[in-house]
Amino acid sequence: MKVKFPWTQLEAGQGFFVPCLDLEKMRELGLRAAIPYRIKAQAAPGIRGGKVGVWFYIKPRPSAASSSTGSPAA
Repeated sequence: MKVKFPWTQLEAGQGFFVPCLDLEKMRELGLRAAIPYRIKAQAAPGIRGGKVGVWFYIKPRPSAASSSTGSPAA
């Protein structure tokens, strides 16, 4: 079974679900498919629409507001 992983169509915080029975094999295939694109991909097994599979997603980037140091005024 050949699966197309749409990594190039996603932005940070987005994902897609691949229904399957062999969760570990699909997780490995999906994460390996993200490597050439240098994507920090994540995978989580789960159930969606009554089907067992793996949810693949790109972690959201930390917002600029939460990463600023905000030094106090003197």
